[in-house]
Amino acid sequence: MEQFIYNEMMVHVPVCTHKEPHNVLIISNDAGALVTEVQKHTDISYDVISAELDLLRESADKTYDIVLSELENNPVVVAHINRILKEDGLFVTKHPALTEVEANKTLMEIVGKYAKIVMPYNLGNCSTALLASKEYHPTADIILQRADLTDGLEYYNSDVHVASFAMGNNIRKTYLGIIKN
Repeated sequence: MEQFIYNEMMVHVPVCTHKEPHNVLIISNDAGALVTEVQKHTDISYDVISAELDLLRESADKTYDIVLSELENNPVVVAHINRILKEDGLFVTKHPALTEVEANKTLMEIVGKYAKIVMPYNLGNCSTALLASKEYHPTADIILQRADLTDGLEYYNSDVHVASFAMGNNIRKTYLGIIKN
C-alpha cells in the first residue's frame, strides 16, 4: 500500500467527520506524515506524543477534539483517551485485522463503553482503522466541503470517505451488536 493512503485515511476521515475540529492529538512513534496531513487544515492545532502510556496519562482532561493513536490499545489506554477527548470527540486507532474476531470484539466492546459510534473503516489496502465517536456519525455527518476542497490530497475525498465504511455481510454478521453505527 502506498503510505500516503494510510496517512490520509487516518487523518482526514476523522477531521472531515467532526463538525469543528480545533485540537488533534497524534500518538505515534513516527508521526511526521500524520502531522503533514493535519497541517493541510490551517485551522487545526495539534500535539504529538510518542506511543507511551505515561505521556498519555499526563495529558489534560477534555483537551482534544480528535485523537489519532498508533498506541497498543487496552482498557487503560482507552480510558485515558476518553478522558482527554472533549464531549463530542473522535478517536481513531489501528486495530487487528477484522479476521481476528476475538481481539477486535474485545477492543470494540472496550471502546463502545465510551462512544456512541464504533465503526471499522478501510484504510485502502484491506486493513482497517477503528473510528469511535461520542457524537458524529462518519457517513451521516461528513463535512463535504472540507473533504473535497482540502488542497494536496492524493487519495482521500468524500466518495472514498463514505465507501471506506462499507463492510461485507460476513463482517456485519460477525460483529453484529459490537459495531455501533
